Amino acid sequence: MNNESETLLEFPCQFPIKIMGRMEDGFADTMTEIILRHIPDFDAGSLAMRPSSGNKYLSLTFTIYVTSKPQLDDLYREVSAHPLVLMAL
Repeated sequence: MNNESETLLEFPCQFPIKIMGRMEDGFADTMTEIILRHIPDFDAGSLAMRPSSGNKYLSLTFTIYVTSKPQLDDLYREVSAHPLVLMAL
């Protein structure tokens, strides 16, 4: 069984990835740099940012165009391993 058949997603597709972290200078820029490494044509203008009610955390939603499961898996691995990231969905 190959990687493409192990997912319910059909590639290529638009995919929203939500990344949450503490409200820190550079968090959004750092996450955008990671996204751009994996999705070079990502439009940073489409990034949605939402602070928590107490302004302690920041949620970033990137709607990306992915072409394969390995591409998405590699992106999730890099984002999830970053010390500024609390959670990636």
